[in-house]
Amino acid sequence: MSTKRSEVWVTGIGLVSSLGEGVDTHWAQLTSGNTPVPSVDNANQAPYSVHPIVDFDISAQIPKRSDQRQMGRWQHLGTYAAGLALDDAGIAHDPELLAATNMIVAAGGGERDIDVDTTIMEQISEADNPGVLLNAALNTELRPTLFLAQLSNLMAGNISIVHGVTDSSRTFMGEETAGVTAIETAVAQIQHGQGELFLVGGAYIAERADMIMLMEFGHTLWQGEHGPVWSREDQGGGMIMGSAGAFLILESREHAEARGAKPYARIKSIVSDRCNRQPGAARNVADRLLEEIADQIPAGPLPVLSGCPGVQPQLGEEHEFLDALSEKGIEPAIRAVSTIFGNTLEAQFPVSVVLASLAISRGAFYDPFDNSGVEQAFTGKPEQILISTWGHWRGECLALVDTPDVPLRGEA
Repeated sequence: MSTKRSEVWVTGIGLVSSLGEGVDTHWAQLTSGNTPVPSVDNANQAPYSVHPIVDFDISAQIPKRSDQRQMGRWQHLGTYAAGLALDDAGIAHDPELLAATNMIVAAGGGERDIDVDTTIMEQISEADNPGVLLNAALNTELRPTLFLAQLSNLMAGNISIVHGVTDSSRTFMGEETAGVTAIETAVAQIQHGQGELFLVGGAYIAERADMIMLMEFGHTLWQGEHGPVWSREDQGGGMIMGSAGAFLILESREHAEARGAKPYARIKSIVSDRCNRQPGAARNVADRLLEEIADQIPAGPLPVLSGCPGVQPQLGEEHEFLDALSEKGIEPAIRAVSTIFGNTLEAQFPVSVVLASLAISRGAFYDPFDNSGVEQAFTGKPEQILISTWGHWRGECLALVDTPDVPLRGEA
């Protein structure tokens, strides 16, 4: 039996973030020749900053009002970004391809209706029988798709309904690690001939008071005005949450070539693990993961997209890990994705894969995201990009995105 693995190509991208919508918008802002300027809201969730989602026309990807009404903003964003990826890959509105498209979504626990929550809490505080009041509210105040918190797999369901993606469907929960597992699973299935076409990604809305509260319960948030990730290292660390929807079409080389689709890039390797996060444990895991792919990384300059969320001690450990690449003859040109996009949780790894794929296809890397000195210029053509993603609580991942031996999107 043949052991040859299929190549995994990125053939479609859907990206919406605090910077805007679409690959051209993001590329222009991140390669202007100057330090990119993040979009930050320091007021609405003070003392916590967030990267708010840009306004987007829901109707462009979710035309039916009935579909729009039964979704919250989080589902709007994910369904919208998924539609952009399907459009970009030339799959949208093609029933045969949509029926053959597998879907893997990284999702959180869904959105709460803050207004309803507030009303219920106010009424319960004065009620003689709060249980009766709560049961009544469950029957009268909440949408059928919202029972105190939306189900995590409703995003996948709505993508299927709105866009007609009707092959297999999976949803992974688990914050940053969910995004890693979603893409890692799709890549493994394609490489081993268990699927040829996948829609994969996730979405997160940072401007959710309930999530800000939950994150601060864990003492993970950065307080005060926005600062680059590396500048927080000596000040105790902390996350600034970001809004983004990031979806990719992943496809076997054979399937893409058969339908005439050109790739943005190839996903060469993904390795991941998780640990108990005792001091030094995450660094040890990352060192071991690097050994698994070290033979695929040549010495010399290497663009690196770091998904470091900003919390300590993980931030310091990841910084040390990336600096130690020089001991192997690798000269990393690091970009901290969270400085510009914030920590987008389930979308964090998909955002990094999108950015890596876009840079490969455009033949250039991004300007340094801050002036800290940690991020060095990279002026060559990136043939390979390393992605390092550490979850704020659990999960470490390294991935290599590189250039396949065919013309890329935008090339002759």
